Amino acid sequence: MKINLDGIDTLLQIDKSQLLEATTNYPKWILEGYEQAKAFEVMPLDRKVDEIVICSVGGGPVASLLQLKSMLSDEIKAPIILSQAYTMPAYVDADSLIFIVNYSGGSEEVVSAYRHAIDTGATIVVLTVGGKAKELAEQHGHLLFQLPAGRVPRIISTSHVLIPMLVILHRMGLIADQEPAIMETVELLEQLSGQYAPAEPISRNEAKQIAVEMDGLIPVIYGTLPFTDSIAVRFKNQLAENSKVMAFSNAMSGLHHDEANGWDADSAMLRQFHFTLIKDLEDAEPMTRRLSATRDVLETRAGAVREISSVGSSRLARMCSLVYLIDHAALYAALIRGVNPTQGEALNEFRKRFNG
Repeated sequence: MKINLDGIDTLLQIDKSQLLEATTNYPKWILEGYEQAKAFEVMPLDRKVDEIVICSVGGGPVASLLQLKSMLSDEIKAPIILSQAYTMPAYVDADSLIFIVNYSGGSEEVVSAYRHAIDTGATIVVLTVGGKAKELAEQHGHLLFQLPAGRVPRIISTSHVLIPMLVILHRMGLIADQEPAIMETVELLEQLSGQYAPAEPISRNEAKQIAVEMDGLIPVIYGTLPFTDSIAVRFKNQLAENSKVMAFSNAMSGLHHDEANGWDADSAMLRQFHFTLIKDLEDAEPMTRRLSATRDVLETRAGAVREISSVGSSRLARMCSLVYLIDHAALYAALIRGVNPTQGEALNEFRKRFNG
């Protein structure tokens, strides 16, 4: 049975953990995370940084860290690398900066990588609630940013991971002060909050419109390098974690050299896909043409094609405007099917089998 997304009482009954309310409150959480980060003592680095390696798992935090990489791609001199292996890459040494980002502090891949990082002599910063990661940080005297307990990690990944990391990197002397962009982001999301709220009807609510349009189709999200590829990944992850649907993401222009050949799939098959194309003010002119050409080709082949666009001035604000939209849309994509966004059976079964 399909749920009417304009039926507020029904939505709130299904959303038992109140993720819609928590998502609407992103501006509040961002301010909270920023204030906590400003009070966090970080000294400028007294050594060079050859690379920044981030160890993390989980859809929301990982997407926020990719967003960090995208945001700083033309500012920070050291490459930002996401590592999700059980060990550290061979290039990690005393001139590396390592961020251990794990909400529970107990994910075995991250803890294993952390142990390897300790032996390298790298500078290490830990963001966690507790668990083994916190224990190791305290044991070895590493910088420890305490994440708030009792939250859903993907809900606070922008406010308490992305924002604090921007502050930490600034304090270390690696990037410019991000306060103006952070404050613009808070103000912008406050302005947008009513547009995506449950009380706003489908006719005026883009997040609900996306969920309705996507319902019953397989989502594919395309961003562009070097900025909105991270937003495409986040949307894919949020659709998996919140909506309980398989989704796929890719980035231009690379996809036009391989994946686009799949657009020649049988017409009945391709009509089962919903494509989201992400646009941003800083898209290079060739990327703008690629987006337009992609839309033109897919509109006659796919089940549906939708373009979404960022708003705002600063890069942070624009990227967070997209996150705000897609995070709401992913929740509505669950609720329209009567699915509680916090329930997950298959992953729990996997964990049971994996842990013996």
